[in-house]
Amino acid sequence: MQTIDNLIGGKPVRSASTRSAPVFNPATGEQAAVLPLSTAAELDAAVAIAKAALPRWADTPPLKRARIMFKFKDLLEQNADAIARAISAEHGKTHDDALGEVQRGLEVVEFACGIPHLLKGEYSKNVGPAIDTYSDRQPLGVVAGITPFNFPCMVPLWMYPVAIACGNTFILKPSERDPSAAVLVASLLQEAGLPPGVLNVVHGDKEVVDAILANPDIKAVSFVGSTPIASYVYATGTANGKRVQALGGAKNHMVVMPDADMDKVADALMGAGYGSAGERCMAVSVAVPVGEKTADALIETLAPRVRALKIGPATDREAEMGPLVTKQHMEKVLGYIDKGVAEGAKLVVDGRGFKLQGYEGGYFVGGTLFDHVDKKMTIYREEIFGPVLSVLRAPSYDEALELINAHEFGNGTAIFTRDGDAARSFADKVEAGMVGINVPIPVPVAYHSFGGWKRSIFGDHAIYGPEGVRFYTRIKTVTSRWPDGIKSGAVFNFPTM
Repeated sequence: MQTIDNLIGGKPVRSASTRSAPVFNPATGEQAAVLPLSTAAELDAAVAIAKAALPRWADTPPLKRARIMFKFKDLLEQNADAIARAISAEHGKTHDDALGEVQRGLEVVEFACGIPHLLKGEYSKNVGPAIDTYSDRQPLGVVAGITPFNFPCMVPLWMYPVAIACGNTFILKPSERDPSAAVLVASLLQEAGLPPGVLNVVHGDKEVVDAILANPDIKAVSFVGSTPIASYVYATGTANGKRVQALGGAKNHMVVMPDADMDKVADALMGAGYGSAGERCMAVSVAVPVGEKTADALIETLAPRVRALKIGPATDREAEMGPLVTKQHMEKVLGYIDKGVAEGAKLVVDGRGFKLQGYEGGYFVGGTLFDHVDKKMTIYREEIFGPVLSVLRAPSYDEALELINAHEFGNGTAIFTRDGDAARSFADKVEAGMVGINVPIPVPVAYHSFGGWKRSIFGDHAIYGPEGVRFYTRIKTVTSRWPDGIKSGAVFNFPTM
């Protein structure tokens, strides 16, 4: 049985912890590895190594840091297939979906390659008599990232390439459910020439999370996960004087206007609702058709596609959807389907009881479609994180918009329409951080920034892109004057120009 090691100081380190967690292959239900759950003391030791590596790395010219990122990008491209296989083996997503995850993470590395330009400050000459002012963005120090199971490669790459390129050193705590891809990718950055101690991977559970939040040498924490944990990480981290960005849950709506092309809408909903078995914070989990005729047409077009969804393991390259990540999560999703039926929603396509020959032990749930959902139902209010799509009918555009704005989450949303007025109004008035117009999953490209509104994010900074650079640096402004410009005599009033 494979044992998964930490990566500290540039080399694999076996945790001495007496506690461990099993890592499963979700397609078969069989245990694939053992993950020792590191202790708080081991986390603190890794932080000390990162702190020791910090001065030299922070003083490394940004251009040299960028050259390492360029090599890292090349290695990611060369090893994309192996990384995707590692993701699929422990997460369960299809191979093509895993390759897409690698690509979207790689794009943030490409953004980080531009760090010499991104760190340029501002300069003003003669702000006063012989006085010049310039600003500089400087690294924070040792920073940390706590990442979720649903994107074991991409989300870490949303964090540490930007943080490291800015001159920080980094502690990564990946999900204990699928940790191998994160270690593989981090080892490629070491191969690219990153000095030992600049990036460290420490596995663990809540003990390590709490140690990260308490350690005074960690200056900032990035987190992606559920809203309850995001709230906890933000409250605890900021109480301990840290800068925190904590991205939480979502309930993403897609409004379908009467003029939309229903075949294109159905295709979009299939990918956005059932891709990656719905285990995406940007998955569309609620379709909001405007008007009864629109809703009837949507169900008529969508239901056959859901029934025909091809489900299988990642080794089946024709599979469109794989299993859920763990048995516990599968049971949770099945419980939501049961609750939807009990609360009166119409179950159009039932994904319960799905079994795949040869993979009877796998954590599979079939595509599930509910109609006539209302806003009081649990399946509408809570994030399910599974292949469950709810259709909530809205009598008008205004009521559809009001529905979205009233929800506690505001991560992403979309509208499908041919009406430019409706699209423009929606983009302007909807209370969500990321909006798609005829785009079902509006994840911003790497040179923009990712982040929701309301209880989908805690903190003032979105992740990656320009916001990532701002989060992982602090600005210093210098005002200078040399002796020839200094007049004799003390000045006691507040300085003016």
